[in-house]
Amino acid sequence: MATIFSRIIAGEIPSYKIAENDRFFAFLDINPMAKGHTLVVPKQETDYIFDLDDELLSGMILFSKQVASAIQAAIPCNRVGVMVIGMEVPHAHIHLIPLQREGDMNLSNPRVKLTQEEFEEIARKIASQLR
Repeated sequence: MATIFSRIIAGEIPSYKIAENDRFFAFLDINPMAKGHTLVVPKQETDYIFDLDDELLSGMILFSKQVASAIQAAIPCNRVGVMVIGMEVPHAHIHLIPLQREGDMNLSNPRVKLTQEEFEEIARKIASQLR
């Protein structure tokens, strides 16, 4: 059975897409820790990030770097934090989270509630920084 991320990549489940190439897909987290919280996933369905082969893992980091740069250009923040947990969905993924301070990476912080229009605007702003 395909993971929710594979179904998002296939277009079976809608998403707020930021970027895509032949190997990776980036989209807004629908339960964000901050405005602009983005997930980067490989199109190859692999549960654990460290099970990815070296080429795919290094490519994923480089793709994440491009997306993080676009996030920082589009969303006012001091840094873009990187988090890999890998427990919530059995599909390797990287969280890119706009930060004002270290405490913004605390998983027990309340999540940001956004409207569909806000998600669409944030996705558009970040994606426009990649072109």
